Amino acid sequence: MEVHAVAVFGAGQMGSGIAQVLARAEIEVVMVDVEQRFVDQGMASIAANLGRLAEKGKLPAAERDATLARVRATTKPIEVAGCDLVIEAIIEDRKLKRDLFHELDAMLPREVIFASNTSSISITSLASATKRAGRFVGMHFFHPVPVMKLVEVIRGAKTSGETVKLVTDLAVRLGKTPVEVRDFPGFVSNRLLMVYLNEAMKALQEGVATKEAIDTVAKLGFNHPMGPLELADYIGLDTCLNILEVLHEGFKDPRFEPSPILRKMVENGFLGRKSGRGFYEYGGTSHA
Repeated sequence: MEVHAVAVFGAGQMGSGIAQVLARAEIEVVMVDVEQRFVDQGMASIAANLGRLAEKGKLPAAERDATLARVRATTKPIEVAGCDLVIEAIIEDRKLKRDLFHELDAMLPREVIFASNTSSISITSLASATKRAGRFVGMHFFHPVPVMKLVEVIRGAKTSGETVKLVTDLAVRLGKTPVEVRDFPGFVSNRLLMVYLNEAMKALQEGVATKEAIDTVAKLGFNHPMGPLELADYIGLDTCLNILEVLHEGFKDPRFEPSPILRKMVENGFLGRKSGRGFYEYGGTSHA
């Protein structure tokens, strides 16, 4: 089976990025979100990204226009009929994801494959909301999707080998490097990353060093392009909190207990770059 058309649920940073790379690989895309303003923002993001590539001479104008034309945005899930594959990229909430997959399972033919872009939630748990566990898989892209090469392919308890092969081949077609991992909380990427980010937050809260010093240690000492607190702001502090809670629930390990400063910042609406304030203030002075 070859993928010709894909439905992407979620038009945010991840969903629009996934839609963009699919369209550049000459795959027809239907991008769905719950409100028109969200799909409009997603389309604007894709257009802006493609426009920058064209301005830099990295994408011919005709290819830019053809790529954009392959993406159709809608608020109506029924319009995904005819797609070979569904990729879910909504917020990191188990119930919302399960509810969406349950609804789609009743609506779409049994041969359609379901993939979740979840960064931490059990694929087996999500698949159990459907009657197609063999055709359900994790396909975890990384932000920014058009730039980052890695895709974690997560095999649930009942995911078939054919399903894993199909999404692995698709990832290669998109110019990505797929890595198959087992269905454990946080998979590999966030199991490693979140301990690092959480410890940086604890060090800040304990007064070990300033946020600038902590980030400088990581950048100059570990040769990381971005410090852990900058990176947490970039990911989204609410997303970091959600992932840590999944890890803590799954492993019952104190390493994954979210730092109090993270909980407080999320409660106050300081979510990082997307809200304008996190550990740093964007467009102004830092506040944490």
